[in-house]
Amino acid sequence: MRRFEDDRTAADGWFAPRLHATLRMTRAEAADSRLWNFLAMVVAPDYVAWRHRASDTEAGPGTATAARFSGPHYTQAFSRLWWTAELFRDGADYRPIETACRVQDVLQSTMRLDVIDHRPTAQAILRVLERRLAAGVPRPGDQVNALSAAVNAAGSTLVYDVLAPDRGIDTDALQDWIDEAEDAAAAPWDRLPKGPQDGGVPPSSVDTLVPIFEQLLVEAPLRDRSKKKPRVPAARVPDGVVLTKPSDRV
Repeated sequence: MRRFEDDRTAADGWFAPRLHATLRMTRAEAADSRLWNFLAMVVAPDYVAWRHRASDTEAGPGTATAARFSGPHYTQAFSRLWWTAELFRDGADYRPIETACRVQDVLQSTMRLDVIDHRPTAQAILRVLERRLAAGVPRPGDQVNALSAAVNAAGSTLVYDVLAPDRGIDTDALQDWIDEAEDAAAAPWDRLPKGPQDGGVPPSSVDTLVPIFEQLLVEAPLRDRSKKKPRVPAARVPDGVVLTKPSDRV
């Protein structure tokens, strides 16, 4: 909280891999919302209120919504970060998490998609996003939302796990990493920690999907922010019609 006092959103990219490397567990264990609720409401409610408080208004200071304390995995303050790291890491490499967290729409929209469970799909989406960020496109969140919707829609006809097969997870290596948690050193603050050595995503599969996703994004409709609300003309009162009531007259 001290480190990111001036940029709360930037805390996500720093915190997510370190939270994941500290709370070592299986996906089945992470699906238990009681853990995340306990962290948010008992262990660190001050963090939740700090990170997710709304803007202050004339009515009073901003507050964090209840869903940040106890909500779905893509909304709850701690769960969303752990799952971001889990879904977008490349084996032991947490660097893709920093890209994912640069655009909040990845956490808010892309993480909701079932196709993100396919690791090459997740990495290909980030690769396309990296190119857009490097090109300096305005409003990258609009690009993420358009791409996510297109990838999800195309997934009903294109079978990504056939086009871009993933190698199986080394469950023994993952369990070894989990078992080492008690004796593991604390996650470093100034460099990325190492995740489980359970196998990276096949680069060839990511390379297969990137051009497909690039084309999907080209064809996907982006949110048009240039449109203005149509001006509603004032109602025309016919000649000789008076709208005031006798009781309004003094």
